Amino acid sequence: MRMQVLYAREPRWREIAERAEELIRGSDFRPIKSEGRTIGGVLKLADGGAVFVKKSASSSWLRGVMMPIAGSPAMRALRGAAMLEAAAVPHPRPLAASESVGRGSVRASYLVSEALLDGDTLSRFTLGPGEIKGRDARRRRRILDTVAREVRRFHDAGLYTRDLQETNVMVADKEDGGFRVWFLDLEDFRRVRRLGWPYRMRNLVHLDRSIGRFLCRAARLAFFYAYLGRKPERAEARRLVAEYLAMRARIDRSRAHRPRNSGSSHPGSNSARIRESKEIGDGDHHSQA
Repeated sequence: MRMQVLYAREPRWREIAERAEELIRGSDFRPIKSEGRTIGGVLKLADGGAVFVKKSASSSWLRGVMMPIAGSPAMRALRGAAMLEAAAVPHPRPLAASESVGRGSVRASYLVSEALLDGDTLSRFTLGPGEIKGRDARRRRRILDTVAREVRRFHDAGLYTRDLQETNVMVADKEDGGFRVWFLDLEDFRRVRRLGWPYRMRNLVHLDRSIGRFLCRAARLAFFYAYLGRKPERAEARRLVAEYLAMRARIDRSRAHRPRNSGSSHPGSNSARIRESKEIGDGDHHSQA
């Protein structure tokens, strides 16, 4: 296996990218996320600092051979970061990226990015230890309003993400009493020529499904209205709720009919695009730029 560096902001980050696999196996790496072929965590540096390292392994030699067509997760993360940077959407800054290549196949890719040590996922930040902070309805509303505005902002910039879950939204306190928001899983961000309502609704449905675990219906409606920037009239509200329920049912059907091994499909593959098209519906689906 050989390591090829895709990007390095500074020479010191290049060294980390080249040694990513070794460092992940070392004692200075603290895993935070380990799902299937993906592992991510915080790497403690010799100078006392820290970075976040994410490894994404390919499921087979053949998938690794095909990976350069759509780009490895690390390469797509660099593209996503560039999109978000251009739109001034907050995200963890990539520091380096690399790929492990063997027999003409990308076996794994690695992304080194800044560690958001002051932030926490949306649910943990909102609820706090023992869910004590979650009892403060005003604070919770302010947090959700901030997140809703940031989601609306990247949508208005023509961007959407394939995986808008609350665990991919990081939040932290600001000195002025407000909140900072970052969006994770940079490899899932895409730009479309015209971001129609179905794309927006799909993102909102995915996020609503995840925040529904710790928010009541009224709080989730307030989030939706904050995204819209207003509270719609009753007739429009009923129409929007009906559209939401239709989108949610479409997503549920798509997932129910998905083969067991479809979860391993490359996010940039044709099968992944077909699934996404079915979830969004054919009424307003446009090619990605």
